[in-house]
Amino acid sequence: MLKGLDREDRLRLMKFVCSFAWADLEVQKEERSFVQKLIDSLELDDSEQALIKGWLEVPPPPEEVDPAAVPAKHREFFLDTVRKLVAADHHIDPDENENLKLFEQLLR
Repeated sequence: MLKGLDREDRLRLMKFVCSFAWADLEVQKEERSFVQKLIDSLELDDSEQALIKGWLEVPPPPEEVDPAAVPAKHREFFLDTVRKLVAADHHIDPDENENLKLFEQLLR
């Protein structure tokens, strides 16, 4: 599925992933590792990688993380990827859980 995403959708996915990493106001080591693995699998160029790494330092602006902008054909993939990020540190914070439930509702 990753190969089926164009540049815009790859960056959109990473905005969601990074925003969820920030849900508990702290990006955990395991979440950073998960993001790096995604970066590697998406074969992003240096400028895209720098952009994403910046989102791990400062979350993407909320207005740029709009579930309505996720193409219907990618929604399940986005949701699955975000679920994996949330579970990466083996602890689901109440804020992460609440945000995940809301994201699921908005995508369905």
